[in-house]
Amino acid sequence: MQIVVLGAGMVGRAIALDLAKNFKVTSLDFNPANLQELHKRNPAIETRAVNLTDYSQYPVWLKAADLVVMAVPGFFGYKTLEAVIRAGKNVADISFFPENALDLDALAKEMGVTVIADCGVAPGMSNLILGHHNAEMKITAFECYVGGLPKERKPPFEYKAPFSPVDVIQEYIRPARLMEKGKIVTKPALSERELMDFKGIGTLEAFNTDGLRSLVYTMPHIPDMKEKTLRYPGHIDLIIALQQAGFFDTTPIRFNQTEISPLEFTSRLLLKEWKLEPDEEEFTIMKVIVKGKDKTITWDLYDQYDPVTRTSSMARTTGYACAATARLITDGLFKEKGVFPPELVGDKKECFDFVMNYLKQRGVKWVLTES
Repeated sequence: MQIVVLGAGMVGRAIALDLAKNFKVTSLDFNPANLQELHKRNPAIETRAVNLTDYSQYPVWLKAADLVVMAVPGFFGYKTLEAVIRAGKNVADISFFPENALDLDALAKEMGVTVIADCGVAPGMSNLILGHHNAEMKITAFECYVGGLPKERKPPFEYKAPFSPVDVIQEYIRPARLMEKGKIVTKPALSERELMDFKGIGTLEAFNTDGLRSLVYTMPHIPDMKEKTLRYPGHIDLIIALQQAGFFDTTPIRFNQTEISPLEFTSRLLLKEWKLEPDEEEFTIMKVIVKGKDKTITWDLYDQYDPVTRTSSMARTTGYACAATARLITDGLFKEKGVFPPELVGDKKECFDFVMNYLKQRGVKWVLTES
């Protein structure tokens, strides 16, 4: 069976290496350096440097593929997903684009393909967990707190990005949708700061980001839902200062006879400041809370950089979740046609158990408590 992985960055590379243990894998990417690193890790993986926004070539590139995994930047994720669907290929996607993937459901059904979107850690595992418990109990509230952080706190940001800075900045400027008392409400990203204590880590600050995504459409019966991002205290103030100073504006400005977008300029500068270096230790912290009338279920995750495989925690928690989702399709555990967010997959116990066991086998361990 042939799998094509679009994107060979930190997460895409982890996915390709994991799936190559059982499948023939081809990796496509813009960046030759990403492909060289992947080839160095596993020469059996075929690599090709291509322009992934040349959608006319997708039928050619994907002709032999039995499944496609998307790990491309979010700003062109929707068009990429549409092109893959039109090529008639099943998809597991973690590109986290701002558009609604469910808008492509009719096309996916027409083409007879299975698409599982947003199948990373958050969105992804949080959705899978909610879908699982939604099939078993009446849920009154859902909360998700998640962050990926470096172990070494280097001022001023005390942050490193496992993804491209432009995707991280989008989380900071995209309005956050929440469910409050059964209604969708929109609030600014970075709003409603709260401090939370985590064992072994200390105090982190949580703030609103647009992480619910499909849940506001698929789970409207749950009256209260929110997702918040976690950072070291003080990070929000720095980001707000940049935002208020215009560093995230998209309208080009003229400087020395050249027009440049402040957002593109800022992203380029932060690429160095936020770059997660090879072998740099970092961790993923996550808490998912599902509340019912008579009980509260909490899933906790703490994962860190793996020095043996030289894989970052965010690549492990995101990439292995996506690889597990891909296996749901290749192994025939999930066969429905159309576009499905993870909450519509997790309601099937065999799918939920498969993903959890897949992660556990790779040392990504979720801890369940009930109260």
